[in-house]
Amino acid sequence: MKILLIEDDKEISKSIAFFLKEKGYQTEVIHDGLIGLELAQRNHYGAIILDYNLPHLNGWEIVCKLRKEKNMIPIIMLTVRNELEEKIKLLEAGADDYLTKPFSLSELLARLKAITRRPREIKNNYLRVKNLTLYPDQFLVKKDKENIRLKYKEFALLQYLMENKGFYKSRQDILDNVWDENADPFSNTVEVHIMKIRKKIETNNDKYIYTVSNRGYKIDSQI
Repeated sequence: MKILLIEDDKEISKSIAFFLKEKGYQTEVIHDGLIGLELAQRNHYGAIILDYNLPHLNGWEIVCKLRKEKNMIPIIMLTVRNELEEKIKLLEAGADDYLTKPFSLSELLARLKAITRRPREIKNNYLRVKNLTLYPDQFLVKKDKENIRLKYKEFALLQYLMENKGFYKSRQDILDNVWDENADPFSNTVEVHIMKIRKKIETNNDKYIYTVSNRGYKIDSQI
């Protein structure tokens, strides 16, 4: 999983990036708030670790702008402020979690794992793409009025792509979020499951899952 770390303290950012690399994460480090926002808008990351005090654009402003654009990427805020009002302000803006400096890197990792496991908000208890509707609570997929029978992992994979429609998800993203840490990164299990889902939901006239070489899979947000 690739993490965007926006932190102007170079010693802190270096320590976090090194620690996360040891735990199997890729980390892109940015020290400027405005540049960080532009990268978050342009690229896909598994999560953002975001400092509050940044040059040119602070962390609270970045969260507000991303959420206004309906970008629901998981965000952990880092702050030296310990006042309850500040924490409430960050959470109400749309941050998923926060840590007060100084903090333990192990706790940061635990919180990162927690927010990237959480499903993104599902309004009305269903996800819809064109004429395809998925009901997470009922383990049900319908195409028009026809029930589509999916196996557990097929359902979980389709749900993950629909929750993140408009964003490319790499094989590793899918393995990290749909399978567990014991999944074999060298197997073709993702490709096989994508193929099986396509056979069950797609026809020549109905395409849902798009593949782009070296980027991954996505469901178009415009359909």
